[in-house]
Amino acid sequence: MSQQDTFDLTGKVALVTGASRGIGASIARLLARHGAHVIISSRKIDGCQVIADEIIAAGGSAEAIPCHIGELTQIDEIFQTIEERHARLDILVNNAATNPYFGHILDTDLAAYQKTVDVNIRGYFFMSIKGAKLMQKNGGGSIINVASVNGIIPGSFQGIYSITKASVISMTKAFAKECAGLNIRVNALLPGATDTKFASTLVNNQAIKKKVLEHVPMNRIAEPDEMAGAVLYLASAASSYTTGTCLNVDGGYLIS
Repeated sequence: MSQQDTFDLTGKVALVTGASRGIGASIARLLARHGAHVIISSRKIDGCQVIADEIIAAGGSAEAIPCHIGELTQIDEIFQTIEERHARLDILVNNAATNPYFGHILDTDLAAYQKTVDVNIRGYFFMSIKGAKLMQKNGGGSIINVASVNGIIPGSFQGIYSITKASVISMTKAFAKECAGLNIRVNALLPGATDTKFASTLVNNQAIKKKVLEHVPMNRIAEPDEMAGAVLYLASAASSYTTGTCLNVDGGYLIS
């Protein structure tokens, strides 16, 4: 395969969760620009359709299918729909996540704990199982889990979220080891602080932002588009011998 072809996703079907905005939307746009048919998914269809329409208007191929990954029945339904419409899945980007609680870990209540675990761990786990089984039918594929630098260094007042992202890192390695023989590669993206609505508690609070940037050698917050290139690499033939890796895109935050 020539260097020019290594990032070509023509003929591939990709599912990106949490793709109605932020990092997920940036990933979806880039995968589409490289030829993939991208399924835009999130809890609400309206936001997904906006991104799908945008991709189509730019000459790409996309469709919107809603799915709340915290609900197991909805996970079953989206994969049934994908199999009926496309009979294949080549790329799965587990990006949808939740972080409903910001505060001292000792004050975490059961509702916040359960919601975070149901989406960030259980959701990723069963999305990966369903995705891998569909990939297996067509000779393999690539799963990319969006974790976080908080999975390595827990974020202040983000205890349960950080714990779930550490679980995603471990999950990535477990799936990579057991699925390698099926020609399914499983890797993780570890974003640093990124300017998204999801991270607005950090980005919009100047005192917190200043404290975060003290530990970022590049001394700035990332833009969502800066995460997408790493996912393109992990989704494409450019990373054909890469599995079980966690790719830090963090401005140097994890350098020690």
